[in-house]
Amino acid sequence: MSTPMILRESRTSTTFSDQLLENAKSVGCSPPSTAPGDIDPGTWDKIKNHPCFSEEAHHYFARMHVAVAPACNIQCNYCNRKYDCANESRPGVASEKLTPDQAVRKVIAVANEVPQLSVLGIAGPGDACYDWKKTRATFERVAREIPDIRLCISTNGLSLPDHVDELAEMNVDHVTITINMVDPRVGVKIYPWIYYGQRRHTGIDAARILHERQMLGLEMLAERGILTKVNSVMIPGVNDEHLIEVNKVVKGRGALLHNVMPLISNRVHGTYYGLTGQRGPEAFELQALQDRLEGTKLMRHCRHCRADAIGLLGDDRGHEFTLAEIPDEITYDASKRQAYRQLVARERGDHLVAKNEANRTVMSVEYGGSLLIAVATKGGGRINEHFGHAKEFHVYTVSQRGIKLAGRRMVEQYCLGGWGEVATLDHIVVALEGIDILLCVKIGDYPRKQLTQAGLRATEAYGHDYIESALGALYAAEFGIEPPVKTATA
Repeated sequence: MSTPMILRESRTSTTFSDQLLENAKSVGCSPPSTAPGDIDPGTWDKIKNHPCFSEEAHHYFARMHVAVAPACNIQCNYCNRKYDCANESRPGVASEKLTPDQAVRKVIAVANEVPQLSVLGIAGPGDACYDWKKTRATFERVAREIPDIRLCISTNGLSLPDHVDELAEMNVDHVTITINMVDPRVGVKIYPWIYYGQRRHTGIDAARILHERQMLGLEMLAERGILTKVNSVMIPGVNDEHLIEVNKVVKGRGALLHNVMPLISNRVHGTYYGLTGQRGPEAFELQALQDRLEGTKLMRHCRHCRADAIGLLGDDRGHEFTLAEIPDEITYDASKRQAYRQLVARERGDHLVAKNEANRTVMSVEYGGSLLIAVATKGGGRINEHFGHAKEFHVYTVSQRGIKLAGRRMVEQYCLGGWGEVATLDHIVVALEGIDILLCVKIGDYPRKQLTQAGLRATEAYGHDYIESALGALYAAEFGIEPPVKTATA
């Protein structure tokens, strides 16, 4: 099989917003983004701009977490909330704990500078429902200042049933619950203790209470039309096989989306699992489990967000918005966000046309195999990142069944200060094991050669194209048919 030799004009982008403006002006009037066939219009209206609930939305929209809820009522063997590193991305980590008033100032500052912002979430660093007074106060104040922002929380579910009615009253229409088991015998391996009913519970009693409260909260949310995503941490040898049953149970109780995440168990984090040597799953193990859940709505674009994350998924800008840099008095300016949404509406319509066309091309191939393709992207649903600047690659499976996001591969940035580190490149090659083709804007001769020796082809041929358009054209070229005339490139 040979790599298609297609030439593209090389361009240098500035910011993501500038690039989107350029793209939107070039596409003219396109049909608006519409609900996928398996999602009703009412649900789509709620999730279409939420980067965690919609895989499409995460290309265009940003979330912000405010760390106003430090108190927690359970202990998880994979969590240590005392640890913080500016370069560490995992739940429970925050550099600054905020009061509700400080949170409002910070949200306004971010909304003024990050036009992609569509969602405000509270994800700790403890539990949003247990530290409820701070959560409620923050949401009430933000809603008064920025009424069009979506509100959501992440919770372990233990205190959730006590606050579902209040969540509904405040128009919080997205909730994420971390559910790692539906069998208390599995739960005792994950949770040393919980605090409930004014006392600490341990062992099977703790796991049973937590399970019952999680199921009750999930059912209550479904009854009130509040959309729920369930997060589950995949822990090899503990709950990996059990997560198949978890998936069935939470779907049956009304969860819209299931997100199976890999355990993060680096010893330096100081967690129980890290200190005892419990390993996390390999990328292929995680994907294999997710594939076994095929037929259910899965989130495959998760980034293990910090409790103070800001920006597009995969591009955390939290370090730009410390309290010390935010004025004491600040006024919200809606103009940037309003203008950005108008641009996005046009771009998404064009992207939808391109995506549908690419899928038709792929599924029309009479005799085709399967390709695993890695993409360097920094947003907008386009191939718009240099190989040396990438900190992650989106991985897609392309077969006669269509184009599907399979997950992502995290890597260290290869090029720093204009130079590439050989050791870093070696790690990237290992991280991309099993990938057939890599797409990026630019790649140097040396890394291209190393990837080729490892059996992975890299090409710049589709720089700045929509991801799906490039994947469709590649698949058509690989399996010997003429791709349609390309209609969706800026």
